[in-house]
Amino acid sequence: MFTLAWPWLLILLPLPLIFSLGKPSGSRQTKQTSGGHLQMPGVAEAPTTGLDSSPRRSRWPYWLFWTLLIFAVARPLWVGDAIELPSKGRDLMLAVDLSGSMQIEDMVLNGKTVDRFTMVQQVMSEFIERRKGDKLGLILFADHAYLQAPLTQDRRSVAQFLTEAQIGLVGKQTAIGEAIALAVKRFDKAKQSNRVLILLTDGSNNSGSITPEQAADIAAKRGVTIYTIGVGAEVMERRTLFGKERVNPSMDLDEAQLTLLAQKTKGRYFRARNSDELEQIYQEIDKLEPTDSDQLSYRPQAELFYYPLAIALLVSVLMMLSGFSAVQALVQRLPRSAS
Repeated sequence: MFTLAWPWLLILLPLPLIFSLGKPSGSRQTKQTSGGHLQMPGVAEAPTTGLDSSPRRSRWPYWLFWTLLIFAVARPLWVGDAIELPSKGRDLMLAVDLSGSMQIEDMVLNGKTVDRFTMVQQVMSEFIERRKGDKLGLILFADHAYLQAPLTQDRRSVAQFLTEAQIGLVGKQTAIGEAIALAVKRFDKAKQSNRVLILLTDGSNNSGSITPEQAADIAAKRGVTIYTIGVGAEVMERRTLFGKERVNPSMDLDEAQLTLLAQKTKGRYFRARNSDELEQIYQEIDKLEPTDSDQLSYRPQAELFYYPLAIALLVSVLMMLSGFSAVQALVQRLPRSAS
């Protein structure tokens, strides 16, 4: 967007016109001078040529020079789109279970039956988009825990990494302890802030080199708050040789352990049986760990004053060359007129 830093200076544009209107024009000498004619004793008046042949035409370079100069002084600017400044928020790490049980299709999303991980991807992506001002990181865990995205304010990249993840990418089992320990390790490399870990799983710890309780004790000492989320429906119908039967697909979910991990770090345990409950959980976490509402932004500015200033300089050079040519032509005429 084009704008002027000091637009009030444009009131100076008609200043030369005001001065020209105020000049005295009663005497003949003044008229001759204003017309641009040079009278010398004993020299016949030479016919006017070039710029002097038309007073109005000879003045337009001066008007152009003055206009460009005023625009340059008014500081023309090009203002870009608003850019959000990084604000002091939370270091929020997301740990997502990629074990084999996450592909159980016991969730409903937009009226369609989907697997657990597909539902988590959809709802968690919306949660990521809302966390403006926070640094977000992503950990994927199954047989072991892996850092997929370090702490960053680039929310789109974190959401993209989550979207591209696949079941079985890092194994089939569940290493909850390693996921917590890895998150604590990454928090230690960041500056002091509100450290939050959201751990989402549908099972119990059955892999890894550290137990969830040991990792939670370390997290509590380092000031990390853990919110645990247990995913999975409680009732599911499946077909058998004898017809349909109702089963509990979340029998492997260790809610007692997840509750203990949250309590040790002053967090909370949540149960997500469907997509609506998971969305409500994320909204509750938004309330417990609110983002910075005073988001600062700025608009980048590019100075443009040198463009009219350069053109004004070029016009002034052309005016000087034109004036020099006119004087030179007059000098060449003097001997012939005198003879």
